Amino acid sequence: MKKWLISFILLLAAVVLAACGGNEEKSETQEASTTESKEIKFGATAGPYSDMVTKIIKPGLEEKGYTVKLVEFSDYIQPNNALDTGDIDANLFQHSIYLETFAKENKMDLTGLISVPTAPMGIYSNSFKSLDDIQDGATVAIPNDPTNAARAFNTLQDAGLITVSKDADPLTVSEKDIDDNKKNLTFQPIEAGQLPRAVESADLSAVPGNFALAAGMNLLDALQLENMDDKYRNVVAVTTANKDTQLAQDIKAVVESEAFEKAIDEDFQGFGKPTWMAK
Repeated sequence: MKKWLISFILLLAAVVLAACGGNEEKSETQEASTTESKEIKFGATAGPYSDMVTKIIKPGLEEKGYTVKLVEFSDYIQPNNALDTGDIDANLFQHSIYLETFAKENKMDLTGLISVPTAPMGIYSNSFKSLDDIQDGATVAIPNDPTNAARAFNTLQDAGLITVSKDADPLTVSEKDIDDNKKNLTFQPIEAGQLPRAVESADLSAVPGNFALAAGMNLLDALQLENMDDKYRNVVAVTTANKDTQLAQDIKAVVESEAFEKAIDEDFQGFGKPTWMAK
């Protein structure tokens, strides 16, 4: 009886150990499967940047074995919220300054992975066909937010229409920093989204590239395109915890490829290339 009891206990122990081993093996298999998964979600706002993901980035990642789903957003809030919560793996819609400010204000740990060619601000006009035609006292519609207003003044300076103080920070230039207003231009600050329509009412309108494209405008019709600071170029963003992952490395490899630049030249004419791409 004693021998039988000992044998039963040993048999029971063996069964339990085998079950635990099987569960551990199953758990390890599930973990490996999750780790090796190449199904990703890439967020972008509707328009040129969702097109950039669909036409260039997605095919490039698929060549590396990923299955890519585009998640399209209609505002500038949800793409970062979704990235922060893990609902998407990366996004493309914002420049570095916006990303840094948004992440700080909302206590998110997000990182710009790599900058991409970006639609520049342009000075558009239905009144004048060239910069030389601009008359004294012309009205210029400019964005009413400080960040985009600074871009407008820098672009007007590049066009030779104003001179900005050498002591002014290019990222925060305002009307008070103008040293010389050669044409006595009159500035009319309005909401950035209304600037495409302002081409009809003002002599000149400084239109950010995303709004110009959304309104069906051709970037190459601008009298002057912005010589964009890299901080205003859109970036692919990921969570800081994922900035060194294989996915992050593969995204960078796709964006840095010759195929990517060739597609930009063919399908995104007028987009300003980041400094790293121009080298």
